Amino acid sequence: MVEENSPTNLAERKISKARTSLVMDKPFLGALVLRMPLEPVSESWCPTTATDARTLYYNPEFFAQLSDAQCQFALAHEVLHCALLHFNRRGHRDRQRWDVACDYAINTILLEEDLEPVPGALIENAFKGMSAEEIYPCIENFEDEEPHDNHLYGDSQTDSSDNTHQPQAPGQQELEELASQWQQKFAGAAQLARQAGKISGGLARLLTHQQNLQMPWRNLLARYVTFSAKEDYSFSRPSTRREGEFISPSLRSATINLAVAIDISGSIKADELADFIAEINALHGQVNARVTLMACDVKLAAGLPRVYEAWEHLSLPDSLQGGGGTAFGPVFDWLNEQDTQPDLLVYFTDGLARFPKNEPAYPVFWLIKGSANVPWGQRIQLN
Repeated sequence: MVEENSPTNLAERKISKARTSLVMDKPFLGALVLRMPLEPVSESWCPTTATDARTLYYNPEFFAQLSDAQCQFALAHEVLHCALLHFNRRGHRDRQRWDVACDYAINTILLEEDLEPVPGALIENAFKGMSAEEIYPCIENFEDEEPHDNHLYGDSQTDSSDNTHQPQAPGQQELEELASQWQQKFAGAAQLARQAGKISGGLARLLTHQQNLQMPWRNLLARYVTFSAKEDYSFSRPSTRREGEFISPSLRSATINLAVAIDISGSIKADELADFIAEINALHGQVNARVTLMACDVKLAAGLPRVYEAWEHLSLPDSLQGGGGTAFGPVFDWLNEQDTQPDLLVYFTDGLARFPKNEPAYPVFWLIKGSANVPWGQRIQLN
């Protein structure tokens, strides 16, 4: 028989009160918490809280010591990991560094909601309004920082001497399914909050950001080129330099011709360029893609375009000069002058320039740093 004032009973009462308070005062967070199963677990592998994107696990001893506001913080923290798809956005980033960045991103939001941080929560006011992707490159001494909770998805499980009862992390296919489910939960919670008229500035920014963030861009790109590689025939329009309008199917090789353009105007920083090239190399190494690399501000950079075969490592020229204005035309003009058109063009930019009037016959992915819109092509939020 469990005593009335035992940590288990005390934690259950506090959690019930916290959920009710969130539903009444912060309906967006409250709706998300209500949509997530809770399960008490032992301290041996979960000293505080944890999630695997399926369940919110909590240590009753930990909750029994929290204030009411801290209980709300602890619950909201875990559901935001799931609602923001942190379990499916890491890509090839370092696991610990990504986990730390995610905690910083969430905790600044919860501070704006006037919730009291739990002991050990990572707080940095300079990261206010930033996503985990934006915070990640700003963290220098992440090896000495630890999230206050356990992230039990992918390969991010914590090491424990006693993990007998620790849940099995979801596989990649299940993570994709969970991402879809959480997107639906996010949309439903946002609708309830709007109807209640209770969306603060921090959550308003969060909703706007999440509308642009459907899936990590590298996953989208990898899916596209992988699908294209499986096609035996292509009905894509030939180069405009060729005579006639007749389009016939042509046998295509397993190699994907991927064009990559980089905005080197003054608004794009050197470390952002390096991160982008690293992302392209990570994808380039997984699929059989021949990459034509271009860099452009108001004109194409010297030494480029350059073609990299599937086995070659991409790198920008050491003498790369930029920092001027931005023009997209030179990239599309150069591609139109070639005998064959790319299977896909990926353009990394802030989008602050005049777009070509006519959309090309090949697909274009705009990887946008910032909030600019695009008139055509697929817009993917980079930050």
